[in-house]
Amino acid sequence: MTVFSALLSHYRRHPLQLLALALMIVLATMLWTGVSHLTDRARASLAQSEQAIAGQQQLVREDGQAVSVQDFADLRRQGLCVMPWLEVQRPSPEGRVIGVDPFASACFGNEAPGQAGVDALNGEPFLDIAEAAEMVRQGSEGDLSLLVPVDVEADAVPSDYRLKDFSMGPATGELGESFLLNLDALGVLVLLITALLVRSVYQLGLVQRRESFTLLRRFGVPAARVQGLLLTEMVGLTCVCVIPGIWLGRWLAEMLGAGFGQVLENLFDAPLYAVDGGGFAMPAMIMVAVVLLACFADQRVLMRLPGVTGSVPAWWFGIPVLGLGLAMVAWPFTLGWLFVGIALVFVAVGLLTPRLLSYVAQWGAEGAGAITLWQRRELAVLFRRLALPVVALQFAVAMVLAIQALVTTFEDTFERWLAQRLEAEFYVEVPVQAAAEDGVRYLESLSGLGDWHLVQRGATQVRQETRRDRAGSSVAADVFSISPIGPLVMGWTLLDAVPDAWDKLAAGQGVMVNEQLARRQGYRPADPIGFTLGEQFLELPVVGVYADYGRPEGEILVVGQILPETFTARFQSLSLNPGALPIAEIELGLAAVWNNDNLTIRDNASIRSLASGVFDQTFLITRAITVLTLVLAGTSLLIMGWVFFTTRAWYYRLLFVWGLSRREVAGQLRWLAMFLTGAVAVAALPLGVWLTWVLVSRVNPLAFGWSLPMAVYPGFWLEMLALCLMIGLAIALLMRRQLGGGVPAPAMANVTGGGER
Repeated sequence: MTVFSALLSHYRRHPLQLLALALMIVLATMLWTGVSHLTDRARASLAQSEQAIAGQQQLVREDGQAVSVQDFADLRRQGLCVMPWLEVQRPSPEGRVIGVDPFASACFGNEAPGQAGVDALNGEPFLDIAEAAEMVRQGSEGDLSLLVPVDVEADAVPSDYRLKDFSMGPATGELGESFLLNLDALGVLVLLITALLVRSVYQLGLVQRRESFTLLRRFGVPAARVQGLLLTEMVGLTCVCVIPGIWLGRWLAEMLGAGFGQVLENLFDAPLYAVDGGGFAMPAMIMVAVVLLACFADQRVLMRLPGVTGSVPAWWFGIPVLGLGLAMVAWPFTLGWLFVGIALVFVAVGLLTPRLLSYVAQWGAEGAGAITLWQRRELAVLFRRLALPVVALQFAVAMVLAIQALVTTFEDTFERWLAQRLEAEFYVEVPVQAAAEDGVRYLESLSGLGDWHLVQRGATQVRQETRRDRAGSSVAADVFSISPIGPLVMGWTLLDAVPDAWDKLAAGQGVMVNEQLARRQGYRPADPIGFTLGEQFLELPVVGVYADYGRPEGEILVVGQILPETFTARFQSLSLNPGALPIAEIELGLAAVWNNDNLTIRDNASIRSLASGVFDQTFLITRAITVLTLVLAGTSLLIMGWVFFTTRAWYYRLLFVWGLSRREVAGQLRWLAMFLTGAVAVAALPLGVWLTWVLVSRVNPLAFGWSLPMAVYPGFWLEMLALCLMIGLAIALLMRRQLGGGVPAPAMANVTGGGER
């Protein structure tokens, strides 16, 4: 028998450990690869979106009809530099592609949008426009735009067309990167949990193999050779496991791709383009590195026992690290600073939790009966020896608790906020070139009409004074105008406001700002705010701050009566309740007033339903990853607990010598296992509540500019506790098989996997 065969014989005797290692590596690779693939794809799509639309403008028809290929041909014949840009949404999971005409873009020179120049057809998302048009003919959704260079003036455009900025939404920059940074952090947490679990299983196996290592040394095998063979063993196992893990991760990413693409497009207005899926080499190397670091970070691994031990007491290191991490989270400056603080807290909690639980288990045990004293001390040993899987399960449960609270809180808040924003039953878009005042006068003349108001949106510049510069600088913000201020908006929940805020807004004696602008510029109720409306500069007090979830821009809410004639509205609509009148009659009247038979009228109930559906898709990937991470940690603790309890079976059989029956011994093991996993769930609770607070009160304001109310859900805590108790019960049931057979007593008490009595 060779030395390598002698080492591998351990897994013939303990196939469960080999299965545990392989299963954890495969599942962890799947989770991390899925998150990483989606994040990389989204980051590439955000960059592609920004590069593709940066500084571009497009042509639209004056009659409001969509542009066509015939428009492109006519404009080219007139000598105008124009290029078609056909975005095609293919069925999931292929993603969106862009059809371009490289020859038509030649007149753009180096300013061709995106990759629409000579290298346009070198790969997705860009392809020949003929192929994109064929996809549209086969049933895919397509949106054609006609782009012109940025230096084209309005007077150079034919009279049937007009210029318009080509933009698919607000700049995604920091907002999109913050969203992806959260996903990156989730992926890092998956790797951390994986490293803890793999290290715990591997070190437990090393302790079980200690006698084999001693025997090999007596036969003259150097310790360095044994170490090298162990390294080769883990490299081979990891390489075998990461390939199916990467494949499963890609499959998970494709399965979640449709919902994630909708999240990306609705949150950041950036489509999830088709991009290169990448190879297997880099993910495989990263996972191999993580596994090897977890197993061989300590060069004296053969001389150490499993668990977290060391010459320096954990209290002296963990408590200062915990204090530093909490301080960094309490006073965050940037997202990077905040995430470092969160990481420090997790490190400290991982060091302190097993020791704290072990101390609590033995606290007050002196003077108790023999069985009670044995229970307490055995439980303390389990907490110390199963430190790594215990911490991994604690992290996973805390993460699930925090994400569940965040998602549920957002869902409840979002539904209430959406109900307030869509209080009207219908809204009617004012057509381009139509006078909104004509529609307002028509509605005022109707008898029996319910509540209504006119909405106008535009842009403004908010002046910011400094101590050194009284003239100050200005920042861009949106204008949201409503007139008249009535019951449709006066039910909004304000985050902060002066008394009689709505009355003062309606009288033009103040304005309201959204939370994003208030946080970013430091506005509070009663503070003056200076801003421009058209060519007029106004300075009014802030009378209220309102929530404005899901968007990064600052916004000012004003009453329509203060808008000057020079103000240009980018969008106008009428929100109304028909009351006693049929909506069809109102539609006919507005169509006659505006001389337009193609009005856009939307039912707000359907909009609310659609928005709720989008929200459900928004957190699909987060829910899926957190649940799978919990399954990984729970399964690993189940396997680890069973394996570890098995190594201490000889000690447990001593209970028979004490006079306990087989049923009583099984009951003692059941108590130990369930108390162990239940204590992990209880220890995860404060960490989960703290992480929830960090997400809603620290990460969200820094990343998105708005916060969420803090809420906890004790019912879900009980569900997690029940799940952990079920894991403990499963460990106890599996242990009954071990007690059924003979377990030889070890020659030395300390050579078993338990290591402690």
